[in-house]
Amino acid sequence: MLPWSYDLAGQLHQESIDSVLLRDNPLGDPHVRPLWVYTPPGYSAAGSDRYSAIYVIQGYSGHVAMWANRQPFRQPFIETADAVFASGETPGCILVYVDAWTAYGGSQFVDSVGTGPYHSYLCNEVVPWVDAHYRTIDAPGSRGISGKSSGGFGAMITPMLRPDLFGALATHAGDSLYEYCYLNEFAKAARALRDYDHDIQKWWADFRGRISFTKENDMLLLLVLGCAAAFSPAADGTPQLPFDARSGQLIPSLWEKWLEWDPVRMLDRYADAMRSQRAIWIDAGTKDEWFLDLGAEAFRAGLARVGVPDEKIHFELFPATHGGIDYRYPQATAWLAERLER
Repeated sequence: MLPWSYDLAGQLHQESIDSVLLRDNPLGDPHVRPLWVYTPPGYSAAGSDRYSAIYVIQGYSGHVAMWANRQPFRQPFIETADAVFASGETPGCILVYVDAWTAYGGSQFVDSVGTGPYHSYLCNEVVPWVDAHYRTIDAPGSRGISGKSSGGFGAMITPMLRPDLFGALATHAGDSLYEYCYLNEFAKAARALRDYDHDIQKWWADFRGRISFTKENDMLLLLVLGCAAAFSPAADGTPQLPFDARSGQLIPSLWEKWLEWDPVRMLDRYADAMRSQRAIWIDAGTKDEWFLDLGAEAFRAGLARVGVPDEKIHFELFPATHGGIDYRYPQATAWLAERLER
C-alpha cells in the first residue's frame, strides 16, 4: 500500500458553489462552499453520454477536504471509489462530495433556525448546480445518496423527504433508534457539564477559546450541542438541550422533537417514498459504540413493515466498532451504481 496518492483513472473536479440559501445563516458560516465532483473513466467534457450520480455526505465533524485524508495502510475513499469504476466492471457514475459543515461541526443535513437550511441547500441548490454543470441523468431513479454516521442519517432521511430527487441510498452506521444512540450520550453530557456550571454555552465559549479536542468530553459536547441546534433550537436559533443539564432528566417536549427525526420512526410517515426507492444499502458494525447496529436492524425491520421488497435491500452487520469502516463505502458505491437507472 503506497503511502502517497496516485493518478486517478477518473477525474476529481474541485468546484465551489455560491449558496443563496446559506447567506446570512445563523452561525455566520461561509455561504461559498467547496463541492467536489468525481467523473468516471470515459467521461469527457466533449462527450454526450449521461451518467447516474451518487451524492456523498459526511459524518459529524466531517468536511469535504477530509475525503482526501490518507491513513496508514489505507487509501482515501476518493481512490477506492475510483478503483470501483477503473476496473470497468461497474457502470460509470458521477460522485458528488457535498460540504455541510457548520461552526458546530455539522448540520445533520436538515433545515434549522439553529444552523441554516442545509437540507434545502443540498436539494434545491447543489443538485440543480451539478445537473447544470455535469452530464447527469436528471431523474430520481438515476440519483443516489450515501453517507456514514450523521451522513448515514442524512442518506436515510433525504430520500424520504425528497423522493422526487433521490431514488437510492446507502447508510453506513446511520444515526437511528434514538433511545439507544442518544440517551446514554445525554447522561454523559450532564456529567461533563458539571465542570461548566451545567451550562453548555460556557463549555462552548471555553472550547472556542483554546485548542480544540484537548479535553476529554469535547467531542461528546460538540455533538450534543450541534444536534440540539439542528433538532431542538429555540425560535431565535439558540440550541435547547432535550435534557436537564444538571440531572440529565429528559425534557419531553424537546426530546420529542429529536424523536421526530429518528429514521426508524419516520418510516411510517414516509412509507410511499421508501417503497419508491430502487435500492437501499444498510450496514453497521456489531460493536458500534452508539448501538447503530441495533438502529440498522430496526430500520431494516421497518422497511419490511412498510412493504419495501427484500430484493431492493442489502443488509449486513459485520464485526467492527463505529470507526474504521471506510472500506465499506466503495462496496456500497458499486452496489448502488449497478442499480441506478442509466
